[in-house]
Amino acid sequence: MASETLSQTDIDRLLGSGAGRLTPRAGAAVDVQVYDFRRPARVSKERLRTLEAMYERLVKNLEAWVISRVRGQIEVRLQSVEQFSFGEFTLSLPTPCSSFIFEINGTGQKGVIDIGPEFGFYVIDRVFGGTGQASFPVRSLTPIERMAIRTVAERVTQLTEEIWQDHVPMELAVSGFESSPEILQVANREDPVLVANVEITAGGQSGLMLICLPFAVLDKFFTSSGQQRLALLHSSDAEREAARLKTENAVREMPVPISVRLPKFEITVEELMALSVGKILPTGIPKDAKLIIRTGEQERFVGQAGRVGTALAVRVLDGVNPTDG
Repeated sequence: MASETLSQTDIDRLLGSGAGRLTPRAGAAVDVQVYDFRRPARVSKERLRTLEAMYERLVKNLEAWVISRVRGQIEVRLQSVEQFSFGEFTLSLPTPCSSFIFEINGTGQKGVIDIGPEFGFYVIDRVFGGTGQASFPVRSLTPIERMAIRTVAERVTQLTEEIWQDHVPMELAVSGFESSPEILQVANREDPVLVANVEITAGGQSGLMLICLPFAVLDKFFTSSGQQRLALLHSSDAEREAARLKTENAVREMPVPISVRLPKFEITVEELMALSVGKILPTGIPKDAKLIIRTGEQERFVGQAGRVGTALAVRVLDGVNPTDG
């Protein structure tokens, strides 16, 4: 039998009489997913939801900060948080780009904040007294223009530190600038990076700001967070209570800025020009006038000025209804 030669008919019979059994049925849905063995996905759905919540906080704080600086209508929206290779990230940058490089202290790693030309030139125009409605030129930034938007990059690094503080504490410092994507040497082209795509609409135009962090410094978040949650689920009641008390104490010890505002009063320009160090400014406000006590930027209490020994003090008289005004 081993020496027998199979005919074409025998071969067709063994293979199922043609291609009918080798191909999917007509109309059958085939779900094919591409898997990249060189760059496997490391962002699970659970962690992606956490990342999106973190960067949403960054986006809201950045929007309020930018509006206070440029005094214009700005809308900042998180578009996505994705994993790329660093080579793919550089290919997505415009030419020329406005990329600020920041050091991640103590790690030897670097990250990138790329500010799109639409938003970058809008900020520059507003900072130097323009309306923000002018079209942006296609060119690299001048040294003075870089200084104008460097403050934005520095604020983004501060906000990035804040949102990662509970997961991977980092100290970030802007250290350089690059306008050519091909020369941007921050990581190897194959190295995985986490990129937040932030869409900014200003002056009637929309553009992107990209925040790029290397995966090398985020390993603790991607490898330990799930294990920590699992350990907490299997811990005893006493351990869970200790963890709750630790979290509660950390919240209670968090510093909260308090400020007290006098009621509004007016002075003449002549009185303003005559002010000097040590001069007393009569306000016309009675000494028992009600003062507004703020926590951060929110009005929380009504108080009255006084003293405790030699120190100035404020007595809290009543709370402020958040819906008032």
